[in-house]
Amino acid sequence: MTDAITQLKDDHEKVEKLFKKYEDTTDRAIKTRRKLVDQMIEELTIHAAIEEQAFYPISRVLSDEAQDQTLEGLEEHHLVKITLAELEKLDPTDERFHPKVTVLMENVRHHVEEEENDLFPMMREAFGRNDMSDLGDALDEARSTAPTRPHPASPDAPPANLVTGLVAGIVDRIRDKLPG
Repeated sequence: MTDAITQLKDDHEKVEKLFKKYEDTTDRAIKTRRKLVDQMIEELTIHAAIEEQAFYPISRVLSDEAQDQTLEGLEEHHLVKITLAELEKLDPTDERFHPKVTVLMENVRHHVEEEENDLFPMMREAFGRNDMSDLGDALDEARSTAPTRPHPASPDAPPANLVTGLVAGIVDRIRDKLPG
């Protein structure tokens, strides 16, 4: 049982490692860049889904300040999902691929900084260890069925996101197993 904030921070670190690997590539590393961006797409899509399904509904009702942070986070997720959907279809040789990845990294880093410096401390202060552990279990459950591909037009708040997220997650995981 890993508590919710530890899980989310671990996700942030995993994505940051992918960003750094991408930044270490050259323009000639086309296959490597594609692979790294595909990993970013999967990690960020899952992360956004579990936050939206299990974490944000709790943080949103914590306080007015936490609600503002959560709503801003949802908007940041929406922009990231749009960028991920575009990157999923974009060839790494396209002149807009690298700039789009750069903007993605900037947006995600901004989002992570705000969550870790503002929202997470509010949640830690408001909830005890057992509550954070229970919320971690909820994140685990959400992760097991979360979409692996971006769906920017899907709802991002319960109850609608719980249904569409589950269906999208099942379809995505089947598509992920198909060749090509």
